[in-house]
Amino acid sequence: MKRTTVKLPDDLDARLRHEAERRGVTVSALTREAIETHLGPRPTGRRRMLAAAAGRSGAHDISVRIEEILRDEVTR
Repeated sequence: MKRTTVKLPDDLDARLRHEAERRGVTVSALTREAIETHLGPRPTGRRRMLAAAAGRSGAHDISVRIEEILRDEVTR
């Protein structure tokens, strides 16, 4: 696990410590939970195909060549 230092205003630090105590968890655990909630789900490690369905290419043979196109995209 990596250690990170974060500077907080006094009022936010007090709220964080109060909430951690109320829940019976550490400040670190509550901070990790808040960051994970803010950032959303963890990436699966699978590469997203950002170009998929991005728009019309003008090519009319895409459905016929889909295996070739996908293979070329994955090997880039």
